Amino acid sequence: MIALTVNGAPNSFAGDPATRLSDALRDTFGLTGTKVGCNAGDCGACTVHIDGVEACACLVAMGQCDGASIATVEGLAVGGMLAPLQRAFHAHGAAQCGICTPGMLMAASGLLARNASPSKSEVEDALGGVLCRCTGYQKIVEAILDAKAFEGPAARAGTVTGVVGTSLAKVDGIAKITGTEHFGDDGVPADALRVRVIRSPHARATFEIGDLAGFRAKHPGITAILTSRDVPSNGYGIYPNIKDQPVLAAGHVLYRGDAIMALVGTPQTLAAVDERDLPIDYQPLAPVIGIDAAKAAGAPQLHAARSGNILADGGVTRGDINAAFAASAHTVDVVNETSFVEHAYIEPEAGWAIRRGNTLDLHVSTQTPYQHRDEVALVMGLPPASIRLIPTACGGGFGGKLDLSVHAIVALAAWNTGRPVAYAYARPESMMASTKRHPARVAVKAACDARGRLTAVRAHAELDTGAYASWGPTVANRVPVHAAGPYRVPTAKTRGTAYFTNAPPSGAFRGFGVPQSAIASEAAMDELADHCGMDWLAFRRLNALRAGDATITGQKLDRSVGIVATIDAVTPHWRAWTAEATAFNRASRHLKRGAGIACSWYGIGNTSLSNPSEMRVGIDATGQVTLYSGAVDIGQGANTVMVQIAADALGVAPETIRLVTGDTALTPDAGKTSASRQTFVSGRACQLASLDLRRQLFELAGAPLDLVEDRSVRLRLTDGRIAVETLSGTHAAALRDLDGHGRFDPPTTPLDANGQGNPYACYGFATQVALVEVDTELGLTRVLKIAAAHDVGRAINPQQVEGQIHGGIAQGIGLALMEEYIPGRTENLHDYLIPTVGDMPEMTTFIIEDPAADGPFGAKGVGEPALISTAPAIFGGIFKACGVRVRKVPVLPHRLLAALRKNGDAR
Repeated sequence: MIALTVNGAPNSFAGDPATRLSDALRDTFGLTGTKVGCNAGDCGACTVHIDGVEACACLVAMGQCDGASIATVEGLAVGGMLAPLQRAFHAHGAAQCGICTPGMLMAASGLLARNASPSKSEVEDALGGVLCRCTGYQKIVEAILDAKAFEGPAARAGTVTGVVGTSLAKVDGIAKITGTEHFGDDGVPADALRVRVIRSPHARATFEIGDLAGFRAKHPGITAILTSRDVPSNGYGIYPNIKDQPVLAAGHVLYRGDAIMALVGTPQTLAAVDERDLPIDYQPLAPVIGIDAAKAAGAPQLHAARSGNILADGGVTRGDINAAFAASAHTVDVVNETSFVEHAYIEPEAGWAIRRGNTLDLHVSTQTPYQHRDEVALVMGLPPASIRLIPTACGGGFGGKLDLSVHAIVALAAWNTGRPVAYAYARPESMMASTKRHPARVAVKAACDARGRLTAVRAHAELDTGAYASWGPTVANRVPVHAAGPYRVPTAKTRGTAYFTNAPPSGAFRGFGVPQSAIASEAAMDELADHCGMDWLAFRRLNALRAGDATITGQKLDRSVGIVATIDAVTPHWRAWTAEATAFNRASRHLKRGAGIACSWYGIGNTSLSNPSEMRVGIDATGQVTLYSGAVDIGQGANTVMVQIAADALGVAPETIRLVTGDTALTPDAGKTSASRQTFVSGRACQLASLDLRRQLFELAGAPLDLVEDRSVRLRLTDGRIAVETLSGTHAAALRDLDGHGRFDPPTTPLDANGQGNPYACYGFATQVALVEVDTELGLTRVLKIAAAHDVGRAINPQQVEGQIHGGIAQGIGLALMEEYIPGRTENLHDYLIPTVGDMPEMTTFIIEDPAADGPFGAKGVGEPALISTAPAIFGGIFKACGVRVRKVPVLPHRLLAALRKNGDAR
């Protein structure tokens, strides 16, 4: 028996002394605020205090805790009162998805216990072992530095009221900072069975499964073994006409990580299984690795219906491209290659299911509840109505949780066993089996006239879509629309081609291919500017789209075209940092600095496809307003934004609104959380639903209906009565149950054979400037400062907009300088590097508001636009610093040194 104190209370543990402290805290003591992101001490999400010292609970055995005092995030709040540090986190918006927040709070509280007034560098040192994929760290650091201001009875508190345009504190923020938020592996029933999926060790192979009965007899704790024969409809995928990925492979595998069978049983039994004992006979085949191998003559055809291993091929043609190039004064050619990039959300894929008669409850981490419900129903051969999908909190997504992961497996296992079944990916399994950012080879030829005005752009993006379709067609079709950048380009020919290979499936990842495309197109803008002898910023401003201009798809942009405003916002930083770098370089030998700039644009929502959201806002006879929102919050703040929109449109205080979110049995379908669409599309549906309810309340009270959309007219809901106060008097009535409904589908048109049409209802625009420092001896690049200006239409919640920009910059730095997923080699958070707090530069943000006609209060999206400009701005800074461009991304030290050597040889 191990005796210990947990959060000040005596406790004991009678299990195996080798049990991880993290597992004991979660499974024995029910303290699920301690999160498990890697079980290797790499992510820091499980940080706790042991006798007052911070430690990763996943690395500590219970046998080491005898007599110890353990403190977890649940112990920070005392007597129901949040700790000052927690209040600071809430007020500063320091928690986004919330999965890393407990670890951050424990690391920070340990620092503050030792040093009540730490410096910024001391805070960064304390947080160095805790990874965050959402926030970009800046608001976390600011909250810790400001924690003292939240001490005492008169302490500042986070904003509790607010309307559109104010930084309302997250409506779901308290759960995130107290550790009570339930993610996919939290809240699992105590009697749940667990799943272990057996995955292929080969990238391409055939296989046979032998005597499972004999194997099972040797492992009596196994309740069930599922294979392809147990899957009623063994194929799934994003598109109605492409169901090419098996839940469990049937006789052949197409990537290392393909699922072959699922073992269902107790955790102890599953952990004891040696995969070498499984009766699986593999016959490895030569894999198709990379785009060139997929294109090669005689290459194996990985999907019989896809000739030439081509999944998707599409493009845009506008004007006579050859004539335009022939008539141009300057032309440049750029080819860039990018690598696989891992989502690296701190919460691995997780969820659980329970059968209830002829229905199934599915609790999973997801970005798209209705789509996943329907996909699981298809796989199981059940009507969608028989499955209730209840989203758990989503600990980061970035597109990676748009695809099925644990969903179908736990559903089948629970259905077949009649027991609750849970499944959480281990970190290596998550990185082996999940989708990635498409590697791309992007070739751009661009031209301008003698005055620097763009005349033509030709671009071709070849994309490695991996073993299965996933979101490959979406990426291949979005890239050509965006390939010319946010500029006036009268003539263009752009194309995107996605190829099947034996790599992990490439799917959706923040930007849907536009970040890869922008790296090449923005380098072309830099080089054209140099050919013209123009300043890079001036060249971009000259060519930037303006209201009334047409895009390369022929879409006329009548309004909400804020790209010039974003350029103007960062102009002082561009000038100052360029001068600063020039002065620095005169006095420095091997350290060199440079400023780079990049512009970007991003179409909000689906490309030329129906993209609707529905929302419901109700009121009961007591005056309780309830927002039924299916817009899943993955950390970007959708829950808070929807409440603000509903409150402002309805005319009530946001704190009076009860939020019901995500559950497919309770909420309308608000579509997927991707493509930066939720604020724009679901937000507009929410506004319409709120106005619908407001109109009904006006009618009930006999108030003038011409004042329904007058936001100065507020409602009073008291004692079961509605009062509408207008200049003509107060109109009142007894309340009754009412529902407001809203539906919005952005107005778009299909693209014709030449890619002409209106693919998006609005676009987000951005300009970022980066100041970088290059060590020419070591090949290291450090980003010192970034200024980012983003046209978001209208900032519903400015604090959350800033947080999205910070997080996008962090992922852009990772894309540019460190993140390269290599199957079989970088399947953990030790070998696969993502930015830490120490990698982040000083960030300055500018929110530009050029309202969108169809957006709620003019709002557009910012989630994906936040990322796109960062990497090309960094690469421009590297060129300015040391005169080289590395065409293979990320710019790792060995690549930069090779480019420097080559450049030196050329000289």
